[in-house]
Amino acid sequence: MKSPYVMMGGTFDPIHHGHLRTALEIQQWLNVPKVNLVPAKVPVHRESPGSSAEHRLAMVQHAVADEPALGCNALEIESSHDSYTVLTLEKLRKEHGEDTPLIMIVGMDAFLKLHTWFRASELLTLANILVVARPGYQARFCEVLKALVDGHITADKALLLARPQGVVCFHELTPLAISATQIRNLIDDGLSARYLLPESVRRYIDDNQLYRTT
Repeated sequence: MKSPYVMMGGTFDPIHHGHLRTALEIQQWLNVPKVNLVPAKVPVHRESPGSSAEHRLAMVQHAVADEPALGCNALEIESSHDSYTVLTLEKLRKEHGEDTPLIMIVGMDAFLKLHTWFRASELLTLANILVVARPGYQARFCEVLKALVDGHITADKALLLARPQGVVCFHELTPLAISATQIRNLIDDGLSARYLLPESVRRYIDDNQLYRTT
């Protein structure tokens, strides 16, 4: 059986310990070689990032440099298209072949809006989806989302790891209470964001004077 390719997309503006700890805990829970972080070039479902795609990519690369269980994939940054997930999954499917399990990690908030994504009906024909949920979650799916994921949801982690696509699985995890907005605001106010993000990323932000409006 081919080893799954696991990806976690995001703006990573900037990447912080909350992102990294989530990715590492999932890597350990799935017992896969690596979770790959995929920074978005131009996110289409949220406001424009506070730093450029090149800076955000560099920060992710710095953050994972010393952790073999985490990787960085620049395919969205290097793409000529905006960051539509379905296009990313098509590229990964072409690269890794039809038999490789592709697992896309998304948070519960993002999952509840999955039906609004570009070409949403094709997502589960290309990959599996691992939804990270807070313990005790009670999500209410709208009718469109219910129809989209009907017949795909399983509690069997083995299916997530074995099937190339078409599986939705939920994993309860308590993320660290850190937000990129919090970090940007601290830096903009002239305060320290130390211990909220890797020291290599903090130095990169300082060296490049990121997230400062004055």
